[in-house]
Amino acid sequence: MNTRAKEKLIVALDVDSRRRALELFDALREVVGMFKIGSQLFTIAGPDIVRQIVSKGGRVFLDLKFHDIPNTVAAAGIAAARLGVSIFNVHASGGAEMMKRTAAVVAEACLKEDLPKPKVIAVTLLTSIDQGTLEQIGIAGEPQSVVAAWAQLAADCGLDGVVASPQEIEVVRQTVNQSGFLIVTPGIRSSDNRADDQRRVLTAAEAIQAGADYLVVGRPILDAAVPVAAADQIVAEIRAVPEKRD
Repeated sequence: MNTRAKEKLIVALDVDSRRRALELFDALREVVGMFKIGSQLFTIAGPDIVRQIVSKGGRVFLDLKFHDIPNTVAAAGIAAARLGVSIFNVHASGGAEMMKRTAAVVAEACLKEDLPKPKVIAVTLLTSIDQGTLEQIGIAGEPQSVVAAWAQLAADCGLDGVVASPQEIEVVRQTVNQSGFLIVTPGIRSSDNRADDQRRVLTAAEAIQAGADYLVVGRPILDAAVPVAAADQIVAEIRAVPEKRD
């Protein structure tokens, strides 16, 4: 197993029970780098599912897309850090004050309490959003221009990176001139997978080639007859992409 390739794969535990989530974690923990816990599983199982996975040595991306007044999001960020997550996200549309305060308060709390500081990243546009959806919700501009603007705002606010669809990876890299700025990319499919309700998708190899740091994969692994084999296939696709050199 190429450890570096493995670490780039985050499996989305978008399942309807704690038991199924833990079964998948136990089956996949040796072949993937991290596990995403989102709204569905967190609502079902609560913060204890995060604690259980972290206590077993798993790394967690807490994908709750915090979006509220700055004090509330900052407090939620501290709670996430105390759970031991490796990454959590806020929504860039919450604005600069919300993002700046969250980044600063989480860093301060982790230093004071001697906690590992999670990466704080901003959600840009969901992979289900296209030009028509932007028009419906009153946001001017094409998806790429909106993502670029929100990614730069996140960087300016001291965040560690963004969640962006595969089709916006390159524009984020071109826009944000910051070493180590992370791009976490959902919407990853293989050539024989349906896109389902996600519209801006690419294969794993295409996304890594474009410059993604982490790939979030759910249904292509969860719905596979053998999830471990499906995860191994995606890791193999990642491994096959030549490493970029500065």
